[in-house]
Amino acid sequence: MFKNYFKTAWRNLRKHKLVSSINLLGLTVGLTCCLLILVYILNELSYDRYNKDSDRIYRITRTFYNGNGDATLKLATISPPFGYYLPSEFPEIQKMTRLLNAGTLPLKYKEKLINEKNVYFGDENIFDVFTIKVLKGNAATALKEPFSIMMSEEEAKKYFGSEDPINKVIKANNQFDLKVTGVYQSFPSNSHMHPGLLISFNTLNDSLVYGEKNLRTNWGNNSFFTYIKLPPHYNAQNMINRFPAFLDNHMASEYGDKKPSKFTSIDLQKLTDIHLYSHTDYEAENNGDIKIVYIFSIIAFFILLIACINYINLSTARSALRGKEIGIRKVVGARKNELMLQFISEAIITTLLATLISLILLTALLPFLNKVSGENLSERILFNWKITGIGIFVVFAIGALSGLYPALVLSSFKPVQTLKGFFKIKSGGVTFRKVLVTLQFAISIILIIATTIVFQQLHYLKNASLGYDKEQIITMPYFGQQSNGYESFRNTILQNANIKSVTRSSRIPTGRLLDNMGASTIGSNSAMEPVKADIRYVAVDYDFIPSFGIKMKAGRNFSREFSSDTSNFVINETAARAIGWKSSADALDKPLMYGDVSGHIIGVMQDFHFESMHQSISPMILILPSTSRANALYNNISFKLGSGNISNEIASVRKAWQEYFPELPFEYTFLDENYAQQYQKEQKQEAIFSAFAFIAIFIASLGLLGLSTFAISQRIKEIGIRKVLGASVSGIVTLLSKDFLLLVLLASIIALPVAWYAVSQWLNSFAYRIDISIWVFAISILIALFIAFVTISFQAIKAAMANPVKSLRTE
Repeated sequence: MFKNYFKTAWRNLRKHKLVSSINLLGLTVGLTCCLLILVYILNELSYDRYNKDSDRIYRITRTFYNGNGDATLKLATISPPFGYYLPSEFPEIQKMTRLLNAGTLPLKYKEKLINEKNVYFGDENIFDVFTIKVLKGNAATALKEPFSIMMSEEEAKKYFGSEDPINKVIKANNQFDLKVTGVYQSFPSNSHMHPGLLISFNTLNDSLVYGEKNLRTNWGNNSFFTYIKLPPHYNAQNMINRFPAFLDNHMASEYGDKKPSKFTSIDLQKLTDIHLYSHTDYEAENNGDIKIVYIFSIIAFFILLIACINYINLSTARSALRGKEIGIRKVVGARKNELMLQFISEAIITTLLATLISLILLTALLPFLNKVSGENLSERILFNWKITGIGIFVVFAIGALSGLYPALVLSSFKPVQTLKGFFKIKSGGVTFRKVLVTLQFAISIILIIATTIVFQQLHYLKNASLGYDKEQIITMPYFGQQSNGYESFRNTILQNANIKSVTRSSRIPTGRLLDNMGASTIGSNSAMEPVKADIRYVAVDYDFIPSFGIKMKAGRNFSREFSSDTSNFVINETAARAIGWKSSADALDKPLMYGDVSGHIIGVMQDFHFESMHQSISPMILILPSTSRANALYNNISFKLGSGNISNEIASVRKAWQEYFPELPFEYTFLDENYAQQYQKEQKQEAIFSAFAFIAIFIASLGLLGLSTFAISQRIKEIGIRKVLGASVSGIVTLLSKDFLLLVLLASIIALPVAWYAVSQWLNSFAYRIDISIWVFAISILIALFIAFVTISFQAIKAAMANPVKSLRTE
């Protein structure tokens, strides 16, 4: 019986090729979008779950609070002494591992000289916490000895090619040698961090690198990623509840007579929560966002919904083509439930075909999606037995549900009327389909508005006044050993008139402001009192302010003519207000103690956007370190180029660099490229929303085509009579289009508040953003109306131009 249903269904689909193709196209587009989104969502949810004991692994985070108790800084890292004291105080910790990002580290092997950015110091416990496959070497001992290093497969091939890397020696930072003791399989793409090289953590005990004393006593250097493994089914909250007492016990000397737990806290964060739920001020890599997963899930649901709506509308629209077939089937004894099964079988076959085509399209489109999203997605994630089983069930469910309503409608036709060629669908069915089409266009309008707002915000970010000059500046890592030859190098560089300036700093604009040493100034009682606000510092040299074109609001920049400037400070306007001075001029010459340095305010900068526009402008202070401290504080060197030939100017810098620092790679980035990278996430969202908006409109248009086809087929006699009575083609087209355009206007009324709320929430993630203009909504509605009119006109003009004699004879 079922074989006969499917055979008949297949013949019917082949017979009505045009309608079947439109049905198939709508479902295929919808399912392809859903599969692409599903692959993305499953990948996002899979992060770090490849680890054997992922449910028992936690990362320790640290938060800082100001005098008012407000959280001012949340870090994914903690200071090294925690690694010594936590295991002894909390015996439930089964394993602990620590990782320190080495920053940019130049490595050399023979003639290969590379600036590596994925180097970490790690201990041997990393293999007991994380699931890492060691390909060469002994996991238990490879990271025990100081100055040993393990490499990922890719890194080993990059340096040694087909050579065996074990026991090979590479030079790090032109200062010390590292012996290769192992090779491991690269961290999977769905890991929240990807160390390509692991240097033995015990190397940090060497005083030239960090120092054993620092590791035990430095509570201020919060740079260490620390992970612990707890017993099965252990309630992590039990440990969290004991953290405040732990801090008060071990950090009392850091806060004097104040309780440390009032100003800082540590917490546990599930390993599997890091990628989607962690948004600290310092992460190993850029994370995802659970909100994006929710948004994409909703989009996938609605795109699939409107694809199913299309099937319903198009199937009922072609009821006129199947009236006689249904009548004959009923006359020869077909029962209603048999007819329903017949039509549901057709829907399931169409859905299965659409699914097969969608899987092929998925494979073809994934490389493009990977390029747009920056992910490494694979369709293989779908071929898990649970996912596959659920997928098969969903495909049949979609087919059955899509075919259920048309089956109910078509199987209810009365054979006498259908054989005479006269039948009508009840008004309730028409109303239901109008509701569905209205929903389709409401979704489409929301996506059009969202795409437009994202585009406008990105345009605003690209063209906003930042308060500094980011153009024609190249930046490079700076290393302490460069200090001895820096002045000679600088003088050589500036001999080229097209190179305007050279400057060093601990951080550069487009980075984050995370460093704070605590400030004090004269209070109301004429004594030094701590400043409640957190003032973040950047260590700079004399040329930082002019190199970046930063304007002074009051006072002056650091000057080589004043040796005392190494004890003075330059702040921004926000810092002056945060400290309590009424104006920039009031801040000048005021005493200030920052960290352990006492001096005066010599200048106030005009506020500028050092960080991205997601963050408000922070209170900021520039410090000019003494020669003895400069080596440890400077991390970047920047060159302001002229307006001449950029390539020649870079070649001039390269030549001088290789002359003075031959052991360091010459690798640079443009500052404006760094700025653009801050908004890569939003740029990807714009591309994805644009694609989904186009797809949603396309599918909605197919649905409107189905509804208009059906509605016009029900008015054939009316159209014929109107033409006989002298109605014009344009008049009939207007008459037939009017009702459907009203549906689009109704969809707009539904879409506008939803879209306004959604884009408002998205814009709230920016401290500086555009205002939502009413014209965005107006244009979106006009676009939807135009698309709807073009879609409807296709059938309306055809009906209006038909011979009325044939129409009346048919009736």
